[in-house]
Amino acid sequence: MSAPKSPRAATFELRHLRYFIALVEEKNFERAAARLGIAQPGLSQQILNLESLVGIPLLNRAKRSVQLTLSGQLLFDEARKIVAQADLALSELQRVGRGQTGRISIGYVASAAYSGVLTESLTTFRQEFPDIELQLVEIEMRQQLTMISEGELDFGYIRPPAPIPAGLTTTTVLREPLVVALPEAHPLAAQHAIDLASLSDQTFITPRQPADVGFHSNTLDACKDAGLAPKVSATGRDFTTIMSMVAVGLGIALVPQSLQCLQLPGVRYVSLARNRVTSDLAVASRKVEGSAAVRAFVAHHRARHTRGA
Repeated sequence: MSAPKSPRAATFELRHLRYFIALVEEKNFERAAARLGIAQPGLSQQILNLESLVGIPLLNRAKRSVQLTLSGQLLFDEARKIVAQADLALSELQRVGRGQTGRISIGYVASAAYSGVLTESLTTFRQEFPDIELQLVEIEMRQQLTMISEGELDFGYIRPPAPIPAGLTTTTVLREPLVVALPEAHPLAAQHAIDLASLSDQTFITPRQPADVGFHSNTLDACKDAGLAPKVSATGRDFTTIMSMVAVGLGIALVPQSLQCLQLPGVRYVSLARNRVTSDLAVASRKVEGSAAVRAFVAHHRARHTRGA
């Protein structure tokens, strides 16, 4: 017995499979129609359309109860897989659209990790969005900004000041007092706090940055505020190198307060009296962001900063 022909050419749709699955599971047109929220004649017509589309009978109409042909059983088994996969794909797409899943590439300067802001921010974000993959890489600040601008990186932790490319925005998340790192044999190393002006004869070590960028700029600004013109004749690639240079007596360095966690032998950290210059930590991202996951990450930081966290 051939399947009845539909009066109109049917177009295969996912709903046909959903109707068919409901009918087979309920084993009754009336119960299946109620489950689907449609009229029973409408369900019957949709099953006829499906049979017309596949070109073979799916139900054994010689029986009064709903019984499948061999082809019907095969379609039922495959239909459940197809619908389950479609539902899974839709759910994943919706999660991506809500920023609940995806991947974020994050650059950071080492001092962001010393401050605790990096680890605290990532930990709280992962608690809220456990399915978002976070990729971390330590990158020099100016390179970070270029990579974010060019789409090679999504987000960055930087130490301003720095030239910010058009299309990027930054938010300050931490302001730290400066302290001075001295060799432990320095005459002032045992002091609780010292005036920066008392170090006018010292050589200041800064990172390898232009004078208007990052810690180099912080050093010059703090010295200017203290009324001295610093002698900057040594530079270091990173803070571990700079602290090692301080330890062997090659100079002193102005560093953010959180860097005191970097305890190298031969180095003492001393607070500065009457210093108003801070070392700021900021986050950088694109002003226009297409990724919902990245937008959620940016919003997370802004919310915490607004709350003063």
